[in-house]
Amino acid sequence: MVPTGAYGSWPSPIDAALAASHDGRPEFLGMIGDEVWWTAPRPTEGGRRALMRRRADGAEESVLPAPWNVRSRLIEYGGHPWAGAWRADGGPLVVFVNFADQRLYAYEPDVPEAAPRPLTPLSPVGGGLRWADPQVMPERGEVWCVLEEFTGDAPTDVRRVIAAVPLDGSAAGDRGAVRELSDDRHRFVTGPRLSPDGRHAAWIAWDHPQMPWDGTVVMLGEVTEDGPFGGVRPVVGDTDESVCQVDWAPDGSLLFVSDVGNWWELQRIRLDALAPGAVPSTGLCPGRGQEFGGPLWKIGLKWFHPLENGLIAVIHGKGTTALGILDPETGELVDAAGPWTEWAAALAVHGDRVIGVAASPRSAYEVVELDTSTGRTRVIGSAHDDPVDPAYYPEPQIRTFTGPDNREIHAHIYPPHSPDRIAPDDELPPFVVWAHGGPTGHAALVLDLEIAYFTSRGIGVAEVNYGGSTGYGREYRDRLREQWGVVDVEDCAAVAETLAAEGTADPARLAIRGGSAGGWTTAASLTTTDVYACGTIIYPVLDLMSWATDETHDFESQYLESLIGPLAEVPGRYRERSPLQHSDRIAVPFLLLQGLDDVICPPVQSERFLAQMAGRGIPHAYIAFEGESHGFRKADTMVRALESELSLYAQTFRINRPDVPLLELKK
Repeated sequence: MVPTGAYGSWPSPIDAALAASHDGRPEFLGMIGDEVWWTAPRPTEGGRRALMRRRADGAEESVLPAPWNVRSRLIEYGGHPWAGAWRADGGPLVVFVNFADQRLYAYEPDVPEAAPRPLTPLSPVGGGLRWADPQVMPERGEVWCVLEEFTGDAPTDVRRVIAAVPLDGSAAGDRGAVRELSDDRHRFVTGPRLSPDGRHAAWIAWDHPQMPWDGTVVMLGEVTEDGPFGGVRPVVGDTDESVCQVDWAPDGSLLFVSDVGNWWELQRIRLDALAPGAVPSTGLCPGRGQEFGGPLWKIGLKWFHPLENGLIAVIHGKGTTALGILDPETGELVDAAGPWTEWAAALAVHGDRVIGVAASPRSAYEVVELDTSTGRTRVIGSAHDDPVDPAYYPEPQIRTFTGPDNREIHAHIYPPHSPDRIAPDDELPPFVVWAHGGPTGHAALVLDLEIAYFTSRGIGVAEVNYGGSTGYGREYRDRLREQWGVVDVEDCAAVAETLAAEGTADPARLAIRGGSAGGWTTAASLTTTDVYACGTIIYPVLDLMSWATDETHDFESQYLESLIGPLAEVPGRYRERSPLQHSDRIAVPFLLLQGLDDVICPPVQSERFLAQMAGRGIPHAYIAFEGESHGFRKADTMVRALESELSLYAQTFRINRPDVPLLELKK
C-alpha cells in the first residue's frame, strides 16, 4: 500500500543537483558535409556550451575541450555561433564564436596538432566585437556573418552590419581587414542568405522602437566581387508586419515567414514578381490557424528549411509544435511521426534527411532525424536518458482558462504526482504559478526536471501562457501592448484563482515565480494582488523608468514603448506600474535571485528594491550569484536557487522539509 503524506513533504529522487545537471538543451544545429553538429549545455562545466559532432558512422563527440565556450553575445541573447564546411582536401573546417573574448576562431579538428586560430581582432569596447549567424564561403575564402560593434561606453552606442571576415586570419589583428557588406541604415540585421546562383543575398532588418515580432523588413542586395552589396532594397515587410525568417528555394524563389495574416505563415516570392504591379507573394500553407514561425529572440533561428527536391521542412502548430514536410505546389503538409510535442527553431537538412531538436512531456530535448524518403524518425544525438523512474514525472494537462473580458488564457497544469505517496483526502495541494520570460515568449509542453522537482514532492505547477505569449497568433500576443503588468498579472491570477475555486489547489497556499519578464510579472503580482502567499522573483525588471532610459541593453532598450506606451506621452504609467514604486504593498514573503553580471536586468534594480523593503518586517531573502548573467547556467547556482525556492515554500506553507538547507528570511 502506498503511504499517505502531506502535500509538499513527499520524498523524491529528483534532487536539485539532478535537475541542474539536466538544465538546458541542444541548440544551433548545422551540417558539415554529411555530419550533424550542434551546441549542447554543460552546467557542471561552468555553464559553457560545448560544440558536438555526430560523425557519419554514428559516433558522437565533443569537438572542443573546456574552457572553450561556443556562444555569442550579439544582442546579449546571442545567435547561431558557428558554421562549417568540408575542406577540399578532406575533413571539416568549423568557424565559431568563443564566449570569453567573442572572437571568431577557425578550427580543423581532424588535422593533427591543430588548434583554434583567431580570425577577428580583440576590442576593448563593449566586451569585444561580437559575431553571429556565420556562413562559411570557402570559394571566397571568407565567412559572412553579423557584426555588432560598440562605438562608446553606453549600451546603446552600437552598430550592426553584415560583414565578411577572411578565413586566412588576416583580420585577427586588423579591424580594417573586415569587409562590410551592408551599411548601417538599420539598427538590427540577421545573417545573409545567398541565392542558389550566388547573385543575391537576402536578410532581415528592423529598427527601434520595433521589436522583431512587431515589424521587420526583408532586404535584398546584389553580391559584388569585393565590395558591399549593391542595389540594396526592401522587398517585403513593414513596421507592423513581422518577418522572422528568410531563405531561398532551390528554384531561386525567396521563401519567408510573415504574420501579415495574424499567424506567422510561410510565403514565397519570385524575383521576377518584384516589378511594379506584380503580385508580391503567395502563401504556401494559408488558413490553418497555426504558427510557422516565432519570436526572433536570437539571430539565426530556423523554423523552415528548403530541401533539394523542392519540398520544405517546417515547424508549425498552435500551442504545441510538429515537424512537417510541406509541398509548396499543392499545400500538402505531412507531419513526422513520433511522441514529440515541441520542436525548437533549429533545422538542418542534408539530402533527404531533416534534423531537428525536439522534446515531449516524457523526454527532454534531443537531436532527431527524419528520413523523408521513408518517413522514419530516430534520435541521433543528445539522446534523452531517464535519470530516474519516469513514474516520478508529472502528467501535464493542456487547459484553456477564462480571464477578464472572457478572454482565453492558455496554460499547462502539472498536478503533484509521485508513485511513493498519496495525499490525505482532506487536503488540497499548494500550487506555484510559473510566469515565463519574454514576455514575448512561450512555455513549452516538455519534460522539465525543475517542474518535476516540485511536483514529485507534492507541489503543483501551473505554467501560464498569458496574453502576450507566442504560439497563438499575433492578436493573442498583441494583448500585452501597453498592458504589461496588467494582462500578464490578471491572466496568471485568473488561472490560480480558477484552480483554487474548482478544488484543484489550496487557495491559502498559492505562490508565483518567474525570471526576467516573468520576474517582473511576479513582482507586479505581489504589489497589485492578494492571490499569492509568497513569490520567487528571478533576475527581474523592477524599475521601468530606469530600464527605459539607461539600465538595459540596446536590443530591448525601447521595448517598453510597446509594452507600456511611449515614454514621452505616458511617463506616469511607468511610475505607476513599477514594483519599485509600490514595494510598500508587498505583504508576503519573497525570494529574490540575481546574477551579478546581468546587463539585461542589472543587479542595481534588485538592490534598490531591497533598500525599499528594509525595515518593513516582510520576510525575504536575496541571493546574488557571481559570474552569472541573464539566465543561470552553472550547476552550483541552479542547485542553490532551487533549494532556496523550495525552502521558501516549505516555510510559507508550513511544510516539513529538513532535507533542504533552510533559507534565512530577513525582515
